[in-house]
Amino acid sequence: TEGAKAFINAINNTYLPNYKAEFDNNTFVLKKRKVQQLNIGLSNNRSKPQRCFTGLSLQQIFYGAPGTGKSCGIKKALIGNNVPNENIFRTTFHPDSDYSTFVGAYKPTMEVVPHYESSTGAQIEEKRIAYNFIPQAFLNAYVRAYQTDENVYLVIEEINRGNCAQIFGDLFQLLDRGDDGKSEYSIKADTDIRTYLEGVLGDDNEGIKGGNLSLPANLYILATMNTSDQSLFPIDSAFKRRWEWEYVPIRNEGKGWVIAADGKEWDWWQFLEAVNEKIASVTDSEDKKLGYYFVKPADGHTITAKTFVGKVLFYLWNDVFKDYGFSDDEFQTKEGKEIRYPMFYETAVAGQEVNEGLIAQFLNKLLPKPEETDEATNTTTQEEA
Repeated sequence: TEGAKAFINAINNTYLPNYKAEFDNNTFVLKKRKVQQLNIGLSNNRSKPQRCFTGLSLQQIFYGAPGTGKSCGIKKALIGNNVPNENIFRTTFHPDSDYSTFVGAYKPTMEVVPHYESSTGAQIEEKRIAYNFIPQAFLNAYVRAYQTDENVYLVIEEINRGNCAQIFGDLFQLLDRGDDGKSEYSIKADTDIRTYLEGVLGDDNEGIKGGNLSLPANLYILATMNTSDQSLFPIDSAFKRRWEWEYVPIRNEGKGWVIAADGKEWDWWQFLEAVNEKIASVTDSEDKKLGYYFVKPADGHTITAKTFVGKVLFYLWNDVFKDYGFSDDEFQTKEGKEIRYPMFYETAVAGQEVNEGLIAQFLNKLLPKPEETDEATNTTTQEEA
């Protein structure tokens, strides 16, 4: 509606120009021109916003709580722009990632070579190990960008889980883009990379001409970052400045998902609102909150008790509250004892893989009264007091 659009525009104009973002205990301000707004797609059904990223920048990091739809937003944006699969390259950073796994390196490969038997002269094939230069995600995207005029996208998942300084190495210099979208500064390719690129592109191609590397204007680098990750390698401010940042907030995606346990159902979004409020009050931080897609029901509607324990409660007990204690009432049994995570797997009820009664107790303390499902009539009634 026009009223809703006006409200969102007012919020954007008021808060986005000087939005503060915190990463690895460092706070910096995103300038107005650096902020790409999130298009939630207003429609007549206000409970079902369509998450889609618009105005993609050449180098952009989408960050937020786990499960907010960062990867999905990128995927939808690429689909919406009709980007063919051959122009999309993906990789995921992790603590063991380095320059060779991101750019390329010589690796042993098995190859078949002709061999002539000396006695008869008959040709036979022989397998042997050879060392060849194997390009990785960055070089594959780089080569493709110089082979086509179409836009090419390199997508890096969980960029803050790897040592970016070690992974990018001297490529860091290429991230400075000019007004034309190209790298302002080129770097010299090492012998291995130069030999490979000259073989693939030709030595007169701009991508390796004179032995220099330079990012073309049609190469986009997009990345995702979970603010909840306890990164082993903090991203330094110099690296941050070379990216545009977009915060992906937690929103009700209107799927109508429910948590099922002990014959009752709890609304997933109501649970998220309650538990995120609890997380904020206990940790004094937004980083550990859960997004709508933190877990997905296998049948598209019901999050089973086993899934809820194995994914949601495991995260809450082991990554969120373990450093703050479990003294609050939600984390106590009826006997006043602290609920330990293994207790969710202690059950004597036949047919139950987890302790659904304990799950129900936890949810009842955190949320309003649940809906009780009558399996016989397949109807749902409000639980009686």
